[in-house]
This record gives sequence, C-alpha cells and structure tokens, in this order.
Amino acid sequence: MIAGFFDRLRGRKPEEELPELDARLAMGALLVRLAKADEHYAFEEIAQIDKLISDFEDMNAIEAAKLRATCEKLEADAPDTETFTALVQDNVPYAARTELYGALWQVSLADRILKPEEEVFLSEISKALAIREADEAATAARYGRGA
Repeated sequence: MIAGFFDRLRGRKPEEELPELDARLAMGALLVRLAKADEHYAFEEIAQIDKLISDFEDMNAIEAAKLRATCEKLEADAPDTETFTALVQDNVPYAARTELYGALWQVSLADRILKPEEEVFLSEISKALAIREADEAATAARYGRGA
C-alpha cells in the first residue's frame, strides 16, 4: 500500500515494472546521474546521453531515448552510486569502463561547462570504476582539463 503511494508520487503506474538492473542499464544510469549532479538536467546532456547510448548499443534514436528513459527511472530509484559502480566494475571489462569514463566526461561537457559537482562526481567514479591514474589523466586531458 505504501509502496503504491510512493509509485504514484513518482508518477509511475503500479503495473509499470522496471527491468532488472544489469551492467548496460547501470552504465546508462551513471550517465544520467552525472547529468543530474548539478541539479540541472540540461537538454544538451540528455541529447548527449541518447547519442552515446545509440553509439554504444547500436540503436536508432528512438530506441536509445527509450533506454535512456528506463535508465532515468532506475537512477531515480537507486539508493546510491556505489550500487551502479560495483555492478559495472564486476561485469564490465576494463576497456569498456574506460570508455564509460570518457562518455561521462562527454556528458559533463555537453552544456560546455564542467561544474564543480560534475568534476567531483567524475573523480569519485574514476576511483570506483578502478580507472588507472594514467587513463584518468589521458581522458581528462582529452575531454576536459588541458584539452
């Protein structure tokens, strides 16, 4: 009964079930969580997430937008970022994690401004995903600092 009340507050219909969280969805949810880190979920960030999902998953724009919408719902229900990063680190090879880290940078700069909240998030995520210091520095130089 209480769960149904919270679902209605969140705008979710009672029969609307979210899929089981997997590495792909966790990665998408991390992109959404980064975009929301500064309390402003900008159109440019949403468009960048859709493009990245489309590229990574080889989807058309509509499929990517639907997957992002699912990731938004999962992100909203998630208790903490640690859940996502643990799933990703346990189930995604290192090369894909570094690619995800680059994607996170692209989303953070989609609105052309790296906000302090986003920079903190990027730093925490690189550690949580066990990104090597040299790879972290190269990615930051490519997309952000020193680019």
